[in-house]
Amino acid sequence: MDDFSPASLLTALALLLLLSIFINGSETALMSLNRYRLRHRAQAGERGARLTERLLRRPDRLIGLILLLSTIVNVITPMLASFIAFRMGGDVGVAVGAVLLTVITLVFCEVAPKTYGALHPERLAIPAAYVYQALLFLFQPLVWATNLLANGVLRLLGASDRQASHALSGEELRTVVAEAGAMIPRRHQQMLVSILDLEKVTVEDIMVPRNEIVGIDIEDDWDAILDKIRQAQHTRMPVYEGEIDRIIGVTHMKRIAHEMARGRLTLDSLVQTAVARDVYFVPAGTPLNTQLLNFQHGKRRMAFVVDEYGDILGLVTLEDILEEIVGEFTTDPATMMHRDVHTEDDGTFVVNGSASIRALNRAMQWKLPTDGPKTLSGLIVETLENIPEAGTTLKIADYMLEVLQAADNAVKTVRVRPPAPQLASAAAKPDEQEPDHNIV
Repeated sequence: MDDFSPASLLTALALLLLLSIFINGSETALMSLNRYRLRHRAQAGERGARLTERLLRRPDRLIGLILLLSTIVNVITPMLASFIAFRMGGDVGVAVGAVLLTVITLVFCEVAPKTYGALHPERLAIPAAYVYQALLFLFQPLVWATNLLANGVLRLLGASDRQASHALSGEELRTVVAEAGAMIPRRHQQMLVSILDLEKVTVEDIMVPRNEIVGIDIEDDWDAILDKIRQAQHTRMPVYEGEIDRIIGVTHMKRIAHEMARGRLTLDSLVQTAVARDVYFVPAGTPLNTQLLNFQHGKRRMAFVVDEYGDILGLVTLEDILEEIVGEFTTDPATMMHRDVHTEDDGTFVVNGSASIRALNRAMQWKLPTDGPKTLSGLIVETLENIPEAGTTLKIADYMLEVLQAADNAVKTVRVRPPAPQLASAAAKPDEQEPDHNIV
Protein backbone atom coordinates (compact mmCIF):
# COMPACT_ATOMS: atom_id res chain seq x y z
CA MET A 1 0.00 0.00 0.00
CA ASP A 2 3.02 2.29 0.25
CA ASP A 3 2.71 2.94 -3.49
CA PHE A 4 -0.76 4.47 -3.08
CA SER A 5 -1.15 8.14 -2.32
CA PRO A 6 -3.06 9.27 0.78
CA ALA A 7 -5.80 10.67 -1.44
CA SER A 8 -6.38 7.35 -3.17
CA LEU A 9 -6.40 5.51 0.14
CA LEU A 10 -8.91 7.95 1.61
CA THR A 11 -11.06 7.58 -1.49
CA ALA A 12 -11.03 3.81 -1.12
CA LEU A 13 -11.96 4.13 2.55
CA ALA A 14 -14.83 6.46 1.69
CA LEU A 15 -16.11 4.00 -0.93
CA LEU A 16 -15.99 1.17 1.62
CA LEU A 17 -17.96 3.29 4.11
CA LEU A 18 -20.52 4.16 1.43
CA LEU A 19 -20.85 0.47 0.59
CA SER A 20 -21.38 -0.25 4.26
CA ILE A 21 -24.10 2.40 4.39
CA PHE A 22 -25.79 0.87 1.36
CA ILE A 23 -25.61 -2.68 2.71
CA ASN A 24 -26.96 -1.86 6.17
CA GLY A 25 -29.73 0.42 4.94
CA SER A 26 -30.90 -1.83 2.12
CA GLU A 27 -30.82 -4.96 4.29
CA THR A 28 -33.15 -3.37 6.85
CA ALA A 29 -35.37 -1.98 4.10
CA LEU A 30 -35.71 -5.33 2.34
CA MET A 31 -36.61 -7.12 5.57
CA SER A 32 -39.06 -4.37 6.57
CA LEU A 33 -41.04 -4.39 3.34
CA ASN A 34 -44.77 -4.97 3.47
CA ARG A 35 -44.94 -8.20 1.51
CA TYR A 36 -48.59 -7.76 0.56
CA ARG A 37 -48.11 -4.21 -0.72
CA LEU A 38 -45.04 -5.40 -2.63
CA ARG A 39 -47.03 -8.26 -4.16
CA HIS A 40 -49.78 -5.84 -5.17
CA ARG A 41 -47.28 -3.60 -6.93
CA ALA A 42 -45.66 -6.59 -8.60
CA GLN A 43 -49.02 -7.85 -9.86
CA ALA A 44 -49.71 -4.35 -11.17
CA GLY A 45 -46.72 -4.79 -13.48
CA GLU A 46 -44.07 -2.70 -11.70
CA ARG A 47 -40.69 -4.06 -12.72
CA GLY A 48 -38.80 -3.06 -9.58
CA ALA A 49 -41.44 -4.63 -7.35
CA ARG A 50 -41.31 -7.88 -9.37
CA LEU A 51 -37.53 -7.98 -9.07
CA THR A 52 -37.67 -7.32 -5.33
CA GLU A 53 -40.30 -9.98 -4.79
CA ARG A 54 -38.20 -12.47 -6.74
CA LEU A 55 -35.19 -11.75 -4.53
CA LEU A 56 -37.22 -12.17 -1.36
CA ARG A 57 -38.54 -15.55 -2.49
CA ARG A 58 -35.07 -16.92 -1.75
CA PRO A 59 -34.04 -15.05 1.39
CA ASP A 60 -31.14 -17.47 1.97
CA ARG A 61 -29.42 -16.33 -1.22
CA LEU A 62 -30.09 -12.65 -0.53
CA ILE A 63 -28.89 -12.85 3.07
CA GLY A 64 -25.87 -14.84 1.98
CA LEU A 65 -24.92 -12.15 -0.52
CA ILE A 66 -25.47 -9.32 1.96
CA LEU A 67 -23.42 -11.02 4.68
CA LEU A 68 -20.66 -11.83 2.20
CA LEU A 69 -20.40 -8.19 1.16
CA SER A 70 -20.70 -7.03 4.74
CA THR A 71 -17.91 -9.37 5.86
CA ILE A 72 -15.62 -8.12 3.11
CA VAL A 73 -16.31 -4.50 4.03
CA ASN A 74 -15.95 -5.10 7.79
CA VAL A 75 -12.61 -6.85 7.34
CA ILE A 76 -11.00 -4.45 4.87
CA THR A 77 -12.31 -1.15 6.34
CA PRO A 78 -10.54 -1.25 9.76
CA MET A 79 -7.32 -2.55 8.18
CA LEU A 80 -7.31 0.27 5.64
CA ALA A 81 -8.28 2.86 8.24
CA SER A 82 -5.46 1.72 10.56
CA PHE A 83 -2.90 1.89 7.75
CA ILE A 84 -3.99 5.42 6.76
CA ALA A 85 -3.96 6.58 10.39
CA PHE A 86 -0.49 5.10 10.98
CA ARG A 87 0.92 6.80 7.89
CA MET A 88 -0.57 10.13 8.89
CA GLY A 89 0.09 10.11 12.65
CA GLY A 90 1.92 7.05 13.83
CA ASP A 91 0.75 5.22 16.92
CA VAL A 92 -1.24 8.22 18.12
CA GLY A 93 -2.93 8.43 14.73
CA VAL A 94 -3.95 4.77 14.98
CA ALA A 95 -5.64 5.38 18.33
CA VAL A 96 -7.41 8.51 17.09
CA GLY A 97 -8.37 6.78 13.84
CA ALA A 98 -9.88 3.82 15.71
CA VAL A 99 -12.09 6.17 17.73
CA LEU A 100 -13.15 8.15 14.66
CA LEU A 101 -13.86 4.99 12.68
CA THR A 102 -15.95 3.59 15.51
CA VAL A 103 -18.07 6.76 15.70
CA ILE A 104 -18.44 7.04 11.94
CA THR A 105 -19.33 3.36 11.56
CA LEU A 106 -21.83 3.36 14.41
CA VAL A 107 -23.63 6.59 13.55
CA PHE A 108 -23.35 6.97 9.80
CA CYS A 109 -22.96 3.37 8.64
CA GLU A 110 -25.20 1.50 11.08
CA VAL A 111 -27.81 3.48 12.99
CA ALA A 112 -28.70 6.16 10.43
CA PRO A 113 -29.08 3.94 7.33
CA LYS A 114 -30.90 1.18 9.21
CA THR A 115 -33.30 3.69 10.72
CA TYR A 116 -33.95 5.20 7.31
CA GLY A 117 -34.46 1.74 5.81
CA ALA A 118 -36.97 0.84 8.51
CA LEU A 119 -38.91 4.09 8.07
CA HIS A 120 -38.87 4.16 4.25
CA PRO A 121 -38.40 0.54 3.12
CA GLU A 122 -39.91 0.81 -0.36
CA ARG A 123 -37.95 3.94 -1.21
CA LEU A 124 -34.67 2.15 -0.53
CA ALA A 125 -35.36 -1.55 -1.11
CA ILE A 126 -36.70 -1.46 -4.66
CA PRO A 127 -33.74 0.50 -6.16
CA ALA A 128 -31.36 -1.69 -4.14
CA ALA A 129 -32.90 -4.79 -5.71
CA TYR A 130 -31.36 -3.89 -9.07
CA VAL A 131 -27.90 -3.67 -7.49
CA TYR A 132 -28.29 -6.93 -5.58
CA GLN A 133 -29.51 -8.74 -8.68
CA ALA A 134 -26.30 -7.80 -10.49
CA LEU A 135 -24.11 -8.61 -7.49
CA LEU A 136 -25.88 -11.94 -7.01
CA PHE A 137 -24.99 -12.88 -10.57
CA LEU A 138 -21.39 -11.76 -10.01
CA PHE A 139 -20.87 -13.58 -6.69
CA GLN A 140 -23.11 -16.55 -7.42
CA PRO A 141 -20.47 -19.27 -6.82
CA LEU A 142 -19.46 -17.82 -3.44
CA VAL A 143 -23.09 -17.29 -2.39
CA TRP A 144 -23.99 -20.83 -3.43
CA ALA A 145 -21.14 -22.32 -1.41
CA THR A 146 -21.94 -20.20 1.62
CA ASN A 147 -25.62 -21.14 1.57
CA LEU A 148 -24.77 -24.80 1.10
CA LEU A 149 -22.71 -24.78 4.28
CA ALA A 150 -25.24 -22.68 6.22
CA ASN A 151 -28.20 -24.87 5.22
CA GLY A 152 -26.21 -27.95 6.17
CA VAL A 153 -25.65 -26.52 9.64
CA LEU A 154 -29.36 -25.75 9.94
CA ARG A 155 -30.26 -29.33 9.09
CA LEU A 156 -27.80 -30.65 11.66
CA LEU A 157 -29.46 -28.46 14.29
CA GLY A 158 -32.89 -29.75 13.27
CA ALA A 159 -34.04 -26.44 11.81
CA SER A 160 -35.78 -26.13 8.45
CA ASP A 161 -34.27 -24.01 5.73
CA ARG A 162 -37.67 -23.45 4.11
CA GLN A 163 -39.02 -19.95 3.84
CA ALA A 164 -41.58 -19.09 6.51
CA SER A 165 -45.14 -18.69 5.34
CA HIS A 166 -46.56 -15.18 5.31
CA ALA A 167 -50.19 -16.33 5.32
CA LEU A 168 -52.32 -14.45 7.85
CA SER A 169 -54.71 -16.00 10.31
CA GLY A 170 -58.14 -14.50 10.93
CA GLU A 171 -56.98 -12.68 14.05
CA GLU A 172 -53.90 -11.33 12.27
CA LEU A 173 -56.06 -10.15 9.39
CA ARG A 174 -58.28 -8.31 11.86
CA THR A 175 -55.19 -6.52 13.16
CA VAL A 176 -54.16 -5.56 9.62
CA VAL A 177 -57.63 -4.15 8.94
CA ALA A 178 -57.66 -2.25 12.23
CA GLU A 179 -54.26 -0.71 11.52
CA ALA A 180 -55.17 0.32 7.97
CA GLY A 181 -56.20 3.72 9.30
CA ALA A 182 -57.34 6.24 6.72
CA MET A 183 -56.38 3.89 3.87
CA ILE A 184 -59.63 1.97 4.46
CA PRO A 185 -62.72 3.97 5.55
CA ARG A 186 -63.95 3.14 9.03
CA ARG A 187 -67.23 1.81 7.67
CA HIS A 188 -65.42 -0.56 5.32
CA GLN A 189 -63.19 -1.76 8.16
CA GLN A 190 -66.27 -2.68 10.17
CA MET A 191 -67.70 -4.60 7.22
CA LEU A 192 -64.45 -6.52 6.68
CA VAL A 193 -64.23 -7.47 10.35
CA SER A 194 -67.90 -8.49 10.28
CA ILE A 195 -67.17 -10.85 7.39
CA LEU A 196 -64.35 -12.42 9.40
CA ASP A 197 -66.70 -12.79 12.37
CA LEU A 198 -69.34 -14.71 10.40
CA GLU A 199 -67.75 -18.02 11.33
CA LYS A 200 -68.13 -17.18 15.02
CA VAL A 201 -71.86 -16.50 14.80
CA THR A 202 -74.56 -19.12 14.23
CA VAL A 203 -78.00 -18.83 12.69
CA GLU A 204 -79.46 -19.22 16.17
CA ASP A 205 -77.77 -15.97 17.20
CA ILE A 206 -79.52 -13.86 14.56
CA MET A 207 -82.76 -15.74 13.84
CA VAL A 208 -86.24 -14.32 14.33
CA PRO A 209 -87.63 -16.27 17.33
CA ARG A 210 -90.58 -18.54 16.58
CA ASN A 211 -92.96 -16.40 18.61
CA GLU A 212 -92.15 -13.42 16.34
CA ILE A 213 -92.51 -15.24 13.02
CA VAL A 214 -95.28 -13.68 10.97
CA GLY A 215 -97.18 -16.39 9.09
CA ILE A 216 -100.58 -17.64 7.94
CA ASP A 217 -102.47 -20.20 10.01
CA ILE A 218 -104.89 -22.03 7.70
CA GLU A 219 -107.00 -22.96 10.71
CA ASP A 220 -107.91 -19.29 11.19
CA ASP A 221 -111.10 -17.79 9.86
CA TRP A 222 -110.86 -16.99 6.13
CA ASP A 223 -111.56 -13.31 6.75
CA ALA A 224 -108.78 -13.20 9.33
CA ILE A 225 -106.43 -14.82 6.81
CA LEU A 226 -107.35 -12.21 4.20
CA ASP A 227 -106.75 -9.40 6.70
CA LYS A 228 -103.31 -10.81 7.52
CA ILE A 229 -102.49 -11.03 3.81
CA ARG A 230 -103.56 -7.44 3.19
CA GLN A 231 -101.48 -6.19 6.14
CA ALA A 232 -98.44 -8.30 5.32
CA GLN A 233 -95.13 -6.41 5.19
CA HIS A 234 -93.08 -9.39 4.08
CA THR A 235 -92.35 -10.78 0.63
CA ARG A 236 -92.66 -14.40 1.75
CA MET A 237 -94.81 -15.78 4.55
CA PRO A 238 -94.86 -19.23 6.17
CA VAL A 239 -98.10 -21.16 5.92
CA TYR A 240 -98.81 -23.58 8.75
CA GLU A 241 -101.61 -25.55 10.31
CA GLY A 242 -102.36 -24.66 13.91
CA GLU A 243 -98.75 -24.09 15.02
CA ILE A 244 -95.49 -23.23 13.32
CA ASP A 245 -94.06 -26.76 13.83
CA ARG A 246 -96.78 -28.06 11.48
CA ILE A 247 -95.57 -25.91 8.62
CA ILE A 248 -96.94 -26.55 5.16
CA GLY A 249 -94.71 -24.31 3.13
CA VAL A 250 -93.83 -20.73 2.28
CA THR A 251 -95.97 -18.63 -0.01
CA HIS A 252 -94.79 -15.70 -2.10
CA MET A 253 -96.96 -12.60 -1.80
CA LYS A 254 -96.61 -11.95 -5.53
CA ARG A 255 -98.44 -15.20 -6.32
CA ILE A 256 -101.16 -14.41 -3.80
CA ALA A 257 -101.54 -10.94 -5.28
CA HIS A 258 -102.03 -12.46 -8.75
CA GLU A 259 -104.66 -14.88 -7.44
CA MET A 260 -106.47 -12.09 -5.60
CA ALA A 261 -106.42 -9.88 -8.69
CA ARG A 262 -108.11 -12.64 -10.67
CA GLY A 263 -110.57 -13.35 -7.87
CA ARG A 264 -109.38 -16.95 -7.62
CA LEU A 265 -107.76 -16.88 -4.19
CA THR A 266 -109.14 -19.67 -2.00
CA LEU A 267 -107.77 -21.64 0.90
CA ASP A 268 -106.86 -24.48 -1.45
CA SER A 269 -105.05 -22.21 -3.87
CA LEU A 270 -103.24 -20.58 -0.93
CA VAL A 271 -102.04 -23.98 0.22
CA GLN A 272 -101.01 -24.88 -3.33
CA THR A 273 -98.78 -21.80 -3.60
CA ALA A 274 -97.19 -22.71 -0.25
CA VAL A 275 -96.34 -26.32 -1.13
CA ALA A 276 -94.89 -25.43 -4.52
CA ARG A 277 -91.40 -25.63 -3.02
CA ASP A 278 -90.03 -27.69 -0.15
CA VAL A 279 -89.49 -25.98 3.19
CA TYR A 280 -85.81 -25.41 3.94
CA PHE A 281 -84.57 -26.35 7.43
CA VAL A 282 -81.12 -25.72 8.93
CA PRO A 283 -79.56 -26.82 12.25
CA ALA A 284 -79.34 -24.22 15.00
CA GLY A 285 -75.53 -24.39 15.22
CA THR A 286 -74.83 -23.61 11.56
CA PRO A 287 -72.21 -20.80 11.25
CA LEU A 288 -73.29 -17.79 9.23
CA ASN A 289 -70.51 -18.13 6.66
CA THR A 290 -71.64 -21.71 5.98
CA GLN A 291 -75.29 -20.72 5.79
CA LEU A 292 -74.51 -17.87 3.41
CA LEU A 293 -72.91 -20.38 1.03
CA ASN A 294 -75.84 -22.76 1.51
CA PHE A 295 -78.27 -20.00 0.55
CA GLN A 296 -76.18 -19.29 -2.53
CA HIS A 297 -75.83 -22.91 -3.66
CA GLY A 298 -79.47 -23.77 -2.98
CA LYS A 299 -80.78 -20.50 -4.42
CA ARG A 300 -82.68 -19.96 -1.18
CA ARG A 301 -83.39 -16.83 0.81
CA MET A 302 -85.21 -18.17 3.84
CA ALA A 303 -84.64 -21.08 6.21
CA PHE A 304 -86.28 -22.38 9.37
CA VAL A 305 -83.90 -23.03 12.25
CA VAL A 306 -84.53 -26.32 14.06
CA ASP A 307 -83.08 -27.90 17.19
CA GLU A 308 -81.82 -31.45 17.61
CA TYR A 309 -85.39 -32.71 17.98
CA GLY A 310 -86.57 -31.07 14.77
CA ASP A 311 -88.65 -28.40 16.50
CA ILE A 312 -88.63 -24.99 14.83
CA LEU A 313 -86.73 -22.41 16.89
CA GLY A 314 -86.95 -19.47 14.53
CA LEU A 315 -86.48 -18.08 11.05
CA VAL A 316 -83.33 -16.82 9.35
CA THR A 317 -83.16 -15.01 6.01
CA LEU A 318 -80.45 -13.89 3.65
CA GLU A 319 -81.18 -10.33 4.73
CA ASP A 320 -80.42 -11.21 8.35
CA ILE A 321 -76.96 -12.48 7.39
CA LEU A 322 -76.23 -9.48 5.19
CA GLU A 323 -77.21 -7.17 8.06
CA GLU A 324 -74.48 -8.81 10.14
CA ILE A 325 -72.02 -7.51 7.54
CA VAL A 326 -73.36 -4.12 6.49
CA GLY A 327 -75.66 -3.29 9.41
CA GLU A 328 -79.36 -2.60 9.42
CA PHE A 329 -80.84 -1.73 6.02
CA THR A 330 -81.88 1.82 6.88
CA THR A 331 -81.35 5.00 4.92
CA ASP A 332 -80.21 7.02 7.95
CA PRO A 333 -77.74 5.66 10.51
CA ALA A 334 -79.53 7.79 13.11
CA THR A 335 -82.54 5.50 12.82
CA MET A 336 -80.63 2.45 14.00
CA MET A 337 -82.53 2.35 17.30
CA HIS A 338 -83.93 -1.12 17.73
CA ARG A 339 -87.69 -1.45 17.44
CA ASP A 340 -87.85 -2.98 20.93
CA VAL A 341 -86.08 -0.04 22.58
CA HIS A 342 -87.72 3.14 23.88
CA THR A 343 -85.77 6.08 25.25
CA GLU A 344 -86.69 7.65 28.59
CA ASP A 345 -86.11 11.29 29.52
CA ASP A 346 -83.63 10.33 32.24
CA GLY A 347 -81.29 8.65 29.72
CA THR A 348 -82.40 5.08 30.45
CA PHE A 349 -83.97 2.71 27.95
CA VAL A 350 -87.06 0.55 28.26
CA VAL A 351 -86.40 -2.66 26.37
CA ASN A 352 -88.58 -5.58 25.34
CA GLY A 353 -87.39 -8.68 27.19
CA SER A 354 -87.59 -10.80 24.03
CA ALA A 355 -85.17 -8.51 22.18
CA SER A 356 -82.06 -10.19 20.77
CA ILE A 357 -78.90 -9.27 22.66
CA ARG A 358 -76.85 -9.18 19.45
CA ALA A 359 -79.38 -6.83 17.84
CA LEU A 360 -79.32 -4.58 20.91
CA ASN A 361 -75.52 -4.47 20.97
CA ARG A 362 -75.35 -3.67 17.27
CA ALA A 363 -78.08 -1.03 17.25
CA MET A 364 -77.32 0.61 20.61
CA GLN A 365 -73.53 0.14 20.68
CA TRP A 366 -73.86 -1.81 23.94
CA LYS A 367 -71.62 -4.61 25.18
CA LEU A 368 -73.96 -7.04 26.84
CA PRO A 369 -72.57 -10.61 26.96
CA THR A 370 -73.51 -12.72 23.95
CA ASP A 371 -71.85 -16.02 24.86
CA GLY A 372 -74.93 -17.35 26.64
CA PRO A 373 -78.66 -16.70 26.20
CA LYS A 374 -79.78 -15.01 23.00
CA THR A 375 -82.43 -12.69 24.46
CA LEU A 376 -82.39 -10.10 27.22
CA SER A 377 -85.01 -12.07 29.15
CA GLY A 378 -82.91 -15.23 28.94
CA LEU A 379 -79.81 -13.36 30.11
CA ILE A 380 -81.62 -12.06 33.20
CA VAL A 381 -83.19 -15.42 34.05
CA GLU A 382 -79.87 -17.24 33.66
CA THR A 383 -78.07 -14.68 35.83
CA LEU A 384 -80.68 -14.82 38.63
CA GLU A 385 -81.37 -18.55 38.16
CA ASN A 386 -85.08 -17.92 38.70
CA ILE A 387 -87.98 -15.97 37.23
CA PRO A 388 -87.69 -12.46 38.71
CA GLU A 389 -90.55 -10.35 39.94
CA ALA A 390 -91.25 -6.80 38.83
CA GLY A 391 -88.90 -4.36 40.57
CA THR A 392 -85.92 -6.75 40.67
CA THR A 393 -82.67 -4.93 39.93
CA LEU A 394 -79.38 -6.49 38.90
CA LYS A 395 -76.10 -5.50 37.29
CA ILE A 396 -74.68 -7.29 34.25
CA ALA A 397 -71.43 -6.14 32.62
CA ASP A 398 -71.77 -2.66 34.20
CA TYR A 399 -75.34 -2.32 32.89
CA MET A 400 -78.02 -1.72 35.53
CA LEU A 401 -81.15 -3.72 34.65
CA GLU A 402 -84.52 -3.27 36.35
CA VAL A 403 -87.30 -5.74 35.62
CA LEU A 404 -90.46 -3.72 34.95
CA GLN A 405 -92.77 -6.55 33.95
CA ALA A 406 -92.58 -10.35 34.17
CA ALA A 407 -95.26 -12.79 33.08
CA ASP A 408 -95.64 -16.28 31.59
CA ASN A 409 -92.31 -17.40 33.06
CA ALA A 410 -90.39 -14.72 31.18
CA VAL A 411 -89.24 -11.14 31.57
CA LYS A 412 -91.42 -8.89 29.41
CA THR A 413 -90.00 -5.39 29.94
CA VAL A 414 -86.65 -4.19 31.30
CA ARG A 415 -85.24 -0.76 32.11
CA VAL A 416 -81.58 -0.54 31.07
CA ARG A 417 -79.12 2.06 32.32
CA PRO A 418 -75.82 1.87 30.36
CA PRO A 419 -72.50 2.49 32.15
CA ALA A 420 -72.08 5.93 30.60
CA PRO A 421 -75.14 8.20 30.70
CA GLN A 422 -76.64 8.70 27.25
CA LEU A 423 -78.77 11.69 26.38
CA ALA A 424 -82.14 10.86 24.98
CA SER A 425 -81.54 13.35 22.19
CA ALA A 426 -78.49 11.39 21.04
CA ALA A 427 -80.56 8.30 20.42
CA ALA A 428 -82.65 8.11 17.29
CA LYS A 429 -86.35 7.38 17.38
CA PRO A 430 -87.43 3.87 16.44
CA ASP A 431 -88.34 3.30 12.84
CA GLU A 432 -92.05 3.55 12.16
CA GLN A 433 -91.79 0.45 10.02
CA GLU A 434 -90.47 -2.69 11.68
CA PRO A 435 -87.43 -4.36 10.14
CA ASP A 436 -88.61 -6.79 7.51
CA HIS A 437 -86.97 -9.98 8.76
CA ASN A 438 -89.02 -12.06 6.34
CA ILE A 439 -88.19 -9.96 3.29
CA VAL A 440 -86.08 -11.97 0.88
